[in-house]
Amino acid sequence: MLGFPGAQVLDITGPVEIFKGANDVLARHEISGKPAYKLTLATRAGGQFETTSGIRLVADCTLAALTHPIDTLLISGGDGVREAIRDKALIRFIQQASKKARRVASVCSGSFLLAQAGLLDGRRAASHWRGCDLLAKYFPKVTVDRDALYVRDGKFSSSAGVTAGMDLSLALVAEDCGQRVALEVAKDKVLFMIRSGGQSQFSTHLMAGSPESDRLRMVMNWALENLHIDITVEVLAGRAAMSPRNFARAFARETGATPARFIERARIDAARRKLEDSRTAVDMVAADCGFGNAERMRRAFHRHLGVAPNAYRERFQSL
Repeated sequence: MLGFPGAQVLDITGPVEIFKGANDVLARHEISGKPAYKLTLATRAGGQFETTSGIRLVADCTLAALTHPIDTLLISGGDGVREAIRDKALIRFIQQASKKARRVASVCSGSFLLAQAGLLDGRRAASHWRGCDLLAKYFPKVTVDRDALYVRDGKFSSSAGVTAGMDLSLALVAEDCGQRVALEVAKDKVLFMIRSGGQSQFSTHLMAGSPESDRLRMVMNWALENLHIDITVEVLAGRAAMSPRNFARAFARETGATPARFIERARIDAARRKLEDSRTAVDMVAADCGFGNAERMRRAFHRHLGVAPNAYRERFQSL
């Protein structure tokens, strides 16, 4: 596990606990006479370093002291990535170590370090939902999967934010030790072996870009206040005093989304807030947000968030 000052502590300790858990399961059932994993935390400078939470960790060694072959190179993320990405020696180490490692994986914003090293060019990758747009902007050769909890592309893997590193680690344990061992590790750590849905369910759902046109902004604001009624392109175009075709073209050009997609995302956002903040029945939420019925809302939730409305409410209701 590669760490650095300002790393997210769970990006490090979460995966390490999963791999140590696999060793514990193997020992418990006497499946193997030796541990499956030898775990090493390394930093460029070695010694103590402070994580984003203020907790200090102590590296086992410096990067230069890593003389034994690296089977799996894991790279943590965290706020410190902003400085780590400028560390030429660190990036050079990642480039060189990845050539001989059997597999390479990043957790959360650790994907930025892999991308800076050029290792994700032409590959799919995941990162924390807050950083996906920046990853795509600064590394256009990387295909960013904004919803995936983790992505595996060849020997390179990357995960979404924080605890998603544990999801990825469970998948790597399953690959190495078998599904039964990984499942028992998940049970020991009180985790889902496979979580339903992607990370969109945890993110702030971005509905559309902000248009420069006052006319389009006015129409969008009106739509957000009237989601309960039937809103078609014709209705929106009429309020903008434009033809439906011209309105659709102008809307897509300025917001990056079609009117229909904007309305569906807006309804999903409204429904999410009602599910989180009230005990209103799901069919009433569907009607209030313009879905018409609960089944249509369920299909929209699955399409965009990967979970059903009831499951979303169970996870995120604040009452």
